[in-house]
Amino acid sequence: MQTGNSTNSVPIHYAWLILAVGTLVVFGALGLARFGYTMVLPSMQSGLGLNNTQAGGLATTNLIGYLALSVLGGAFASRYGPRVVITAGLTVAAAGMLMTGFANSFVSAAAWRMLTGIGSGASNVPAMGLLAAWFVQHRRGLASGIGVTGSSFALIVLGIFVPHVLEVYGASGWRICWFLFAGITFGLAVLAFTILRNKPADLGLLPIGAEKDSGTITAKGSELNWGRVYRSGAVWHLGMIYVAFGFSYIIYMTFFTKYLIAEGGYTQESAGRLFMLMGWLSLSCGLIWGSFSDKFGRKAALVIVYIIQAAAFCLFAVWPSTPGFVLSAVLFGLSAWSIPAIMAATCGDLLGPRLAPAGLGFITLFFGIGQAAGPSVAGVIADAGHSLSPALLLAAGVALLGAVGSLFLKSASPEH
Repeated sequence: MQTGNSTNSVPIHYAWLILAVGTLVVFGALGLARFGYTMVLPSMQSGLGLNNTQAGGLATTNLIGYLALSVLGGAFASRYGPRVVITAGLTVAAAGMLMTGFANSFVSAAAWRMLTGIGSGASNVPAMGLLAAWFVQHRRGLASGIGVTGSSFALIVLGIFVPHVLEVYGASGWRICWFLFAGITFGLAVLAFTILRNKPADLGLLPIGAEKDSGTITAKGSELNWGRVYRSGAVWHLGMIYVAFGFSYIIYMTFFTKYLIAEGGYTQESAGRLFMLMGWLSLSCGLIWGSFSDKFGRKAALVIVYIIQAAAFCLFAVWPSTPGFVLSAVLFGLSAWSIPAIMAATCGDLLGPRLAPAGLGFITLFFGIGQAAGPSVAGVIADAGHSLSPALLLAAGVALLGAVGSLFLKSASPEH
């Protein structure tokens, strides 16, 4: 164990272990808890007799739960430490997924999807905010970019795993999937409690890349200036921009498999392969765009990514054939989780390492509002128009609004 203040006394800084476990937290809290629903939706919808409005409603209840805990999870992490909050959140998410597997109606499924969302919000937001304590400013975009790849690994695993389980277990396959998701997530809760530490000072370290005299370690007993989070115009602006990502991407992700099967003529297996391709491509998206934002600024990165995602959503709707679907998946995969990574890094820039989880939690409130609205709106539009294409075009338009809003962002430029 490294106990000195120098980051050079051992070859590998503990921050990299924090980042690895944080990535696995994202794998469970978002990858399995949220995107697992995308892959099991057609089977689950058939098993419970749900229409598109109800299917969107299940996603919305999950995201309402996420919204409810996103702010509190970040604030609790700032006050009590991320380690305990992350562990508790993953445990709750696992319980929600377990019970989702037992659901026998829309109402019971909605309740358990909401519980899953509560656990997701309580674990994902502090996990991303924790990175600000372990990495200095000019490395936060890189660290956050790696952290969000937990969702990418989930897409890869889900694309292979879920079609196989559904084929083997038939009508009850979607229930087996939720049981397995729950077991994996509980295991990650144990791992998080074992490995994570709230700040480098707990191990006598400095954040990776920091100098001994940099003053980056915050005194344990210092007061938290909450006004820096909740009265900051820059933080509010960041939150408003984040709404666009929440609303637009969740429509695309929730109905990705459903649209391919119902309107694109795909089988569950072929849809799973495209889902997996998107996952492979998205492995590098956070790394690429996080590093880009470190070098060229958060605003420029956000504008470019929003435009790329708007194009992906539009193509999915207006070119309903294999070339259009593949190009859409490629574009989204190359940009998928970059916006959350940039947002996490920006909160660290604006607020510093100790308040970063609270700031990220606060702007996730806005993100969550967009997420909660998106699936229900899309489901209603799909049932009314007998197609998901108009909802996907709406998602594209909202993503473009996100790009416009990002042009006026006045966050501090990254330090080098």
